[in-house]
Amino acid sequence: MKLSRPVSWFLLAFGVWSWVIWVTFVKNLIKDSSGLAFDDGDPTAYFWVHLTLAVVSFVLGTVVGAIGLRGLRALRQAS
Repeated sequence: MKLSRPVSWFLLAFGVWSWVIWVTFVKNLIKDSSGLAFDDGDPTAYFWVHLTLAVVSFVLGTVVGAIGLRGLRALRQAS
């Protein structure tokens, strides 16, 4: 399957965007002072659920971005 240049760029941008957003979210989650993420210093269920969401998003963002990067490389080699 051959990806077009715009689709490849979109996938790569989505992967980068996913990392930027979720890294920021995890930093804020760790610094949380509202009591949702930590209860007397111990991680709560809220923390574990959102950390799991972030890890899954990191993996998916990496895979999607890698597909976009491979698409761009294939287009460059074909030229």
